[in-house]
Amino acid sequence: MDSKLSRCSWCGSDPLYVKYHDEEWGVPVKDDKTMFEFLLLETFQAGLSWITILRKRENFRKAFDGFDYEKIAKYDQNKIDSLLQDSGIIRNKLKVNSAVTNAKAFIEIQKEFGSFTEYIWRFVDGKTIKNNWKSSKEVPATTQESDALSKDLKKRGFKFVGSTVVYAHMQATGMVNDHIESCFRYSEV
Repeated sequence: MDSKLSRCSWCGSDPLYVKYHDEEWGVPVKDDKTMFEFLLLETFQAGLSWITILRKRENFRKAFDGFDYEKIAKYDQNKIDSLLQDSGIIRNKLKVNSAVTNAKAFIEIQKEFGSFTEYIWRFVDGKTIKNNWKSSKEVPATTQESDALSKDLKKRGFKFVGSTVVYAHMQATGMVNDHIESCFRYSEV
């Protein structure tokens, strides 16, 4: 971690947060497996801090079969019950059940559009929206695009995909570049 580099203020100095900021946040994701991983993690983050999720990310990876949406879509009640006993993840019954529901809906979108990535990037015309923020305080919690995507995902049966969660997903997967202009990653992603 190079402490001399200018970064977005939200990542602070926690090494895990800084690594995530420097290597992943805002990098355009074009594969379905990674897209589903971020979607699952974002839905569990609803109402919590992202650092909490990052600290449990590897536990989530183990508990949810490497974020394999095809396996997750087939989870039965025994598997769901075992997840609810796993102290390494967020043990919220509604969120655990939504992971299964969302995996099934994810697969349906793949069938309709060829890939989830193809579907989701349509909401930003296939290219990253590059914003020009001077400060993290300027970054919105939602946008018209996240509102539209949230509405469409809900219509397709997804759970825990309010506009704020969806916008965080769009930021994480590089659909929008919300690095502030003075951040060294702004021009890199």
